[in-house]
Amino acid sequence: MTISPQKVVSITYQLRLDTVDGEFVEEVTLEEPLVFLFGAGNMLPAFEDNLEGLSTGDAFNFSLSSIDAYGELNEDAIIELPKGAFMVDGVLAEDMLVLGNIVPMRDQDGNTLRGRIISMDDSIVEMDFNHPLAGRDLFFQGEIVQIRPATREEIAHGHVHGHGGVHH
Repeated sequence: MTISPQKVVSITYQLRLDTVDGEFVEEVTLEEPLVFLFGAGNMLPAFEDNLEGLSTGDAFNFSLSSIDAYGELNEDAIIELPKGAFMVDGVLAEDMLVLGNIVPMRDQDGNTLRGRIISMDDSIVEMDFNHPLAGRDLFFQGEIVQIRPATREEIAHGHVHGHGGVHH
């Protein structure tokens, strides 16, 4: 069986920045493989393009340019907020205000955004709302662990159900 739409795919991989020797980002192992419904729009399209047609046991390695991954860095996604925006019940949330911290915020429409604190002074907190991997090329190296037909319910819902499934 090969990877094609409406198949449930399990893979292991190592993700590095830029090349096979690049900075290590994450590893997905056999104990907890990545399991997804191929062609359902849950993965980066260029990621799926590189896996389509592979079979169980096949090894893969490919790179994705930042444009095909999480996009270029968007300077407009770096914003300055007054420290007062970090008041919780009238008290400044000092434990939250740490360089590098990822802080959930809400935009004007009530959507939750995750921003990383990149600088601070006495009155301003500068936050970066770009995806942590924006502007970076990605290199994946891994193996196809399992391929199975998706159930009718998985196809209707657009994601994998049960063990190893991603629930949204």
